[in-house]
Amino acid sequence: MKLIISALLLISATSYAQKATDVVAQVGKKSITVEDFNKKYNEVKSQTVNPPTKADFLEDLIRYEVGLQEAEKRGLQKDPIVLERLDQEMYKALLEKELGPRIQKIQVSDKEMQTWYAKNPELRTSHILIEYKAGATPAQVAEARKRANEIYDEVKKSKRPFEELVKLYSDDALSKQAGGDIGWQSRVTLVPNYYEAASNMKVGEVRGLIESQFGFHVIKLTGRRSFENANKRQLRAAVYDEKRRQIFNEYFEKLKKSYSIKENASAIK
Repeated sequence: MKLIISALLLISATSYAQKATDVVAQVGKKSITVEDFNKKYNEVKSQTVNPPTKADFLEDLIRYEVGLQEAEKRGLQKDPIVLERLDQEMYKALLEKELGPRIQKIQVSDKEMQTWYAKNPELRTSHILIEYKAGATPAQVAEARKRANEIYDEVKKSKRPFEELVKLYSDDALSKQAGGDIGWQSRVTLVPNYYEAASNMKVGEVRGLIESQFGFHVIKLTGRRSFENANKRQLRAAVYDEKRRQIFNEYFEKLKKSYSIKENASAIK
């Protein structure tokens, strides 16, 4: 009896092995086995709520193999664009392999959020923008600066409310109707020069000129939000990004020591 059972188990195992290696499609030089098919199909099923039918997925696999072989036949593996994309994928694969596990373990505590927020609070400002277009010539920038200085001098000595002066002088059509108010913003949503200037101001203070890629700003700080009322979702994301950036920085600082690197930063100034 034991011999019969053992024989049946052996037959069953052999049958399974044959099924796993059965070819469901032969595409040129490539054989797609049952095992290949099931592995890829199960991956797709786990990633979508509406997976394709097995027949449709098999057709997709066949088209994929046909496309790969056709691309190889045409020598696209030597195409500069393809090679550049390959480099990009290898770079991404390295980061996923080396840093992925560490990044997945990142956790952000409330204490870390409070510490970060103490130096990076959410601010509310209003502004007057004296605009110059992207690609403006030095002469055009100088003209905008001259106008901005004249407006700032007027703002400093005027007894009119700042909101009225915004409507008179600002080039920012979007915020102009709201008295220059751009709402609550954070370090991650404001251009660096603007945020740095505003973060060093007292509520109610007006300061200028602050230059950004949009032009020159005259800024009024109208609010500084407490940690309790801060956008916790955005704050958590900012701390997470900083911790992730630290992991990247540490990794590449260590890795770069294994390579000869010569920089000529003056060539790009």
